[in-house]
Amino acid sequence: MSMNWEQLLSAERLGNRPAKSEEGRSPFYSDHDKIIFSGAFRRLARKTQVHPLATNDHVHNRLTHSLEVACVGRTLGMRVGNALQATGDLPAGLEPTDIGDIIQASCLAHDIGNPPFGHTGEEAIRNWFQKDGAKYLEKLSDVERDDLRLFEGNAQGLRVLTTLEYHQYEEGMRLTYATLASAIKYPWCSTPSLQGLRPKSDKYGVFQTELPYFHEIVRHTGLLPKGDNWYCRHPLVYLMEAADDFCYGILDLEDGLEMGILTWPEIYDILRTVIDPAQLPDLEKSLSRVRDGRKPAILRGKVIDALINAGTQAFIEHQDRFLAGEVEGDLSSLCEAPVKDAVQGAKDLAREKIFNHAQRVELEIGAYSTIGTLLSTLCGAVDALLGDPADVTYKDRRVLALIGENNFHPSVFEKRGRYQYQALMAVIDYLSGMTDNYATNLAKQFNGMGNSR
Repeated sequence: MSMNWEQLLSAERLGNRPAKSEEGRSPFYSDHDKIIFSGAFRRLARKTQVHPLATNDHVHNRLTHSLEVACVGRTLGMRVGNALQATGDLPAGLEPTDIGDIIQASCLAHDIGNPPFGHTGEEAIRNWFQKDGAKYLEKLSDVERDDLRLFEGNAQGLRVLTTLEYHQYEEGMRLTYATLASAIKYPWCSTPSLQGLRPKSDKYGVFQTELPYFHEIVRHTGLLPKGDNWYCRHPLVYLMEAADDFCYGILDLEDGLEMGILTWPEIYDILRTVIDPAQLPDLEKSLSRVRDGRKPAILRGKVIDALINAGTQAFIEHQDRFLAGEVEGDLSSLCEAPVKDAVQGAKDLAREKIFNHAQRVELEIGAYSTIGTLLSTLCGAVDALLGDPADVTYKDRRVLALIGENNFHPSVFEKRGRYQYQALMAVIDYLSGMTDNYATNLAKQFNGMGNSR
């Protein structure tokens, strides 16, 4: 059994809507534009990529990272599209640029659900609900409880795209099925992950709130079932993920150099291995003429081109396995040895020296306190909302006004269905949408130590 490109590249839109037909803009490029103009995407400018609350303007944030990943993803997608067209595998009526547009859009969206402070923020939310906030989860079902105890930015990203932005609770951005499926890195739910029954024990891509949308997406794109609420990845997910791997493999190291954590020789020793040896003498002459801080810009283009070429070749060579849903790892691991080793070497160096740097660790610890303060105040007010109206204090009402009544699913006020879970998801939506700066300042305000504005 195998998936097919005709169905995988569906231009129909969420909600069983027909494909958009616009002059000069494909349905997939329309997805790109919707994401770019969304508030959730704009707020990535003040969210952590690697270094929380960085004051150095040259260091990446989530927005600049996402834009760079999208550039790499677009080229990677177009080259794969050209290869599919050359072999006759690209469906009639589609162009290689359509593959590029889908990957570009999914790359733009790949971090759109991340909370403030990046992966530290994810861990802080999980930690709070497993400890101080466990009392708010007592009335939830096991699967609902696990969504919060194992909060996942990838699942929140799908929620942003399908539920929260533009048409709230009515298919959200209404993107094409192809783009949405290409943005779901982990097409399964939380509980089986916690039980060790999925490829990753700490990752998943779908909250219970988005399950109906998830099934609609997989039905229209023809993803193959692998278990209960579990499907194989869309093949283009591997290209989006590879673009992300290629970028942070290089750009995290550049940030480490900019911050004085890494040295140029450490970086060059890893990245030089993917470049054609015949090009190295001229390249090294150029590098010798500039200071270390300017060297990454000279090297970057050649490295990215080599990675894209290797990724394209690996994808086409293993196309049948991707279409059969048989690939368990990532695209980088299928690339030729120099590329695979360089990407892994870059990740290892970042993990060893950047992620454990004292300055970063200090800020991460502070993020736990910030997230805890916010969740304690927000969940306390929401819990009062769901209880006896006589117990709702003036402070609770002010907190609820801050969240905004329009941000709660109607079921919260109708007191039916999974209203407590929906109410807590509104807290998660509000918190996840915050920038690092806003979250920090709001926590100070809640503690009575904020600055006047």
